[in-house]
Amino acid sequence: MKNRAVEMSSGVYTYKHHCEGGFDIHEIYIKRSKFRVLFSYVGEIFLFANVLHALLLKESLCINSFWSISFAFAVAKCLKYKPVKKESLLIMPTFGVQLEQHFWSGRVHRQFVPVGKLLKPVLNEHVTPITCYWSLVLLLHSEDKLVRVFKKVYPPVKMMVPIWKALDAFTNYGGMGNSVALQPNPLLINVEQGLDLKI
Repeated sequence: MKNRAVEMSSGVYTYKHHCEGGFDIHEIYIKRSKFRVLFSYVGEIFLFANVLHALLLKESLCINSFWSISFAFAVAKCLKYKPVKKESLLIMPTFGVQLEQHFWSGRVHRQFVPVGKLLKPVLNEHVTPITCYWSLVLLLHSEDKLVRVFKKVYPPVKMMVPIWKALDAFTNYGGMGNSVALQPNPLLINVEQGLDLKI
């Protein structure tokens, strides 16, 4: 059986999908921006210069110097470069899902979600006064929190739809052996019956 590799690009993001060793692998790569790295260094230099200026003044520290340092810290924080190289999702049949963050420094953060905890994947739309972006999250059994699949990046929705479909198919078939995901939700059945009665 031959596995097809799928790839698409949009802006700074590149999506790659392939199967390897029985695992379904979805990866989002981020292009490294030299401009953002330069701005990150400028922000750090700005913070260092403000702190040094405040400390080298012969006068005592005043409220103005604290405001200046706070402002410089805020600017440096906003300009800080997030050194993520790629984020990936590995769907492992009968085991679960592994989320990975690969950094340019070589560090790798991994989070494993066992198949018994997976309930459903959900595509969320976040609307702010300035922008709108999408995120892919996992609903877990008997837990109040959502698990974001991509923690540091916000790829376009057209890249997340195939990942959502793969996760949805995985949870619908119970990860090959999980009967919990196949059971109907009694609350949903009651709501649907209530809607039928009103119509």
